[in-house]
Amino acid sequence: MSRPPLTPLAASLPDTVPFVSPEAHERQLGRAFGARIGANESVFGPSPMAIDAMARELPEAWKYPDNQSHDLRSALAAHHGVPVESVAVGVGIDGLLGSLVRLTVAQGDPVVTSRGAYPTFNYHVTGFGGVLHSCDFRDDHEDIDALLSLAAETQAKLVYLSNPDNPMGSWHGAERVAAMIDALPHDSLLVLDEAYHECSDEDLSPPIDPQDRRVIRMRTFSKAYGLAGIRVGYAIGHPDLIGAFNKVRDHFGISRVSQAGALAALADQTYLREVTARIAESRAEIGRIARENGGDALPSATNFVAVDLGCDGAFTGAVLEHCHGEGVFVRMPGVAPLDRCLRISCGGPDEMTLLAEVLPRALKAARAN
Repeated sequence: MSRPPLTPLAASLPDTVPFVSPEAHERQLGRAFGARIGANESVFGPSPMAIDAMARELPEAWKYPDNQSHDLRSALAAHHGVPVESVAVGVGIDGLLGSLVRLTVAQGDPVVTSRGAYPTFNYHVTGFGGVLHSCDFRDDHEDIDALLSLAAETQAKLVYLSNPDNPMGSWHGAERVAAMIDALPHDSLLVLDEAYHECSDEDLSPPIDPQDRRVIRMRTFSKAYGLAGIRVGYAIGHPDLIGAFNKVRDHFGISRVSQAGALAALADQTYLREVTARIAESRAEIGRIARENGGDALPSATNFVAVDLGCDGAFTGAVLEHCHGEGVFVRMPGVAPLDRCLRISCGGPDEMTLLAEVLPRALKAARAN
């Protein structure tokens, strides 16, 4: 017996992580990637105001952070027009998902998601003993009707929807999402992951109602704000649910430097609009490169593009491996038929130039094998 012994639930879980990091791939390859365009980070970086704010805060790093994230939560509440009691800050959306599942899912409880959707949600559900029920994507979109039907059939505690979606970049309009909230089974909570909300001008999000007990919204500073490395996300929901996060969250999980950076980034909406424009330009460039090489760039409201290579997952995997070998970090969806696509994050001119050079060779090598 190991010391200390694992719980039966923990012992039953596979030895896995949701993602293999770019750094792990680089260690295996023995060199750095020339184009890091696979993790949906923002190569355009954070606001200069955020960089300055974090630099100013560094000498204060000997102090513990404000464990209530008061200034950041207050600014987020003002930004969204909601009470501060309706805002929770966490270690990225990943950390918030973990706290939410811990609060709401007991061992054996049913949870509904889409097959191939964001795997970290699944990781938390199984880690706390929940039972996942999944439906397929339809036309490369998460299938809202199927999610609702499965939620009613299983009496799901949570229903997960990412909008815009990862890994396909697809989305549902605000009216469709609002209708989904209205159609939820009585005891189900919609987990609306809006990580990519700021990446597009599409009308994606219904108005936020902090008194609505049927939905919790989650957003992040990791994507368009360019602060993936400081790990700050936030949730907006009914004050009773948001207040319950205090029962389980890591109260000192958000460092002083992280709070300062996120607060300054939120204040610099001008820079955010500039980044959004650059994301749109890069999506168009990825589309051009895809077409030149016989691929089909799917419409995207995110900071990445899913490129349909027209084959199966084995072929896409071969293309991916060749890209990695030539210094271009990309990823692919994990289930068929989504895995016919190569997922390419937006980048600047240098990243796009290298992608345009490497992708034709990767496709040629995959076809030859």
